Amino acid sequence: MKTYLVTGGAGFIGSNYIHYMFRKYGDSIRILNVDALTYAGNLENLKGVEERENYTFIRADICDKEAITKIFAENDIDRVVHFAAESHVDRSIRNPEVFVQTNVMGTAVMLNCAKAAWELPDGSFKEDKKFLHVSTDEVYGSLEEDGGYFYETTPYAPRSPYSASKASSDMLVKAYMDTYHFPANITNCSNNYGPYQFPEKLIPLIINNALQGKKLPVYGDGKNVRDWLYVEDHAKAIDMVQEKGRLFETYNVGGHNEKQNIEIVKMIIETLREMLPENDERRAHITEDLITYVEDRKGHDRRYAIAPDKIRQEIGWEPETMFKEGIRRTIEWYFDHEDWMKNVTSGDYQKYYEEMYS
Repeated sequence: MKTYLVTGGAGFIGSNYIHYMFRKYGDSIRILNVDALTYAGNLENLKGVEERENYTFIRADICDKEAITKIFAENDIDRVVHFAAESHVDRSIRNPEVFVQTNVMGTAVMLNCAKAAWELPDGSFKEDKKFLHVSTDEVYGSLEEDGGYFYETTPYAPRSPYSASKASSDMLVKAYMDTYHFPANITNCSNNYGPYQFPEKLIPLIINNALQGKKLPVYGDGKNVRDWLYVEDHAKAIDMVQEKGRLFETYNVGGHNEKQNIEIVKMIIETLREMLPENDERRAHITEDLITYVEDRKGHDRRYAIAPDKIRQEIGWEPETMFKEGIRRTIEWYFDHEDWMKNVTSGDYQKYYEEMYS
């Protein structure tokens, strides 16, 4: 039975990955979920998992070397899947030092602890151990509007404190692979969407606001382009890289779903109106009149687009969920989990929302 150490498993992508892994492997694997439960970590994301005998939650900060060392000492870890990170660009602009601490120093702690646990006296590593560092396409910077894609060979050009911190953590992992032949891979993914996403990100924010008849804030002219990846497709890619990827390689994971932000907003409005019953009072106020253009984000990258050629050719992964289908699944999930949304949008989140979009 393989033991997986998943960092940030109470967050959006991490929790979806854990659900996916148990659906696929059932009782044949063991998962340790390490999460500090900051604002975006939510144990409600893991309902239905907590009672499993092959699942353990450990509340710990990845920057806490003593805590992480103890986890490795008490468990024979076969796989590390490193999601834990501060991930919202707007927050990084306000508090960049928090992103450097978690994303850079936290990754260094994880690498050092895994290296200490897996390294043999001759400097080689125990067989069949692997560290997967989950990163972002934002490390590559911004593309021109009229074409081009990010490839694994694209030079890094981060333009926000968030992307700079992720680029730094990527470079640390690369350095460990090159210096120590540390058994690792890096994945750089495009924008994820789907169940359990914290509503400071575009899609759940727009869904939540529209259902409440609130303004729908859109940065700048709304024509910034992102490549959207359904989170379950991403979870499948991570698993396939862990099991089939060549050691020391980077794999880009893209959705082939490029959309302007304003397209996304209008599509959500249209889909909500289609999916709500005719007699639902909310349908009347869900219109494009709610769209409100706000001052553009500082250093707002114009376009991201990933070419997932390498992962398709070497591993056989490709995105399965086109955006129209994925957005309907996502909206349906939020319809079925209104209590979840109410819980995560109370308290501190409301204060933050007012500061960002007032």
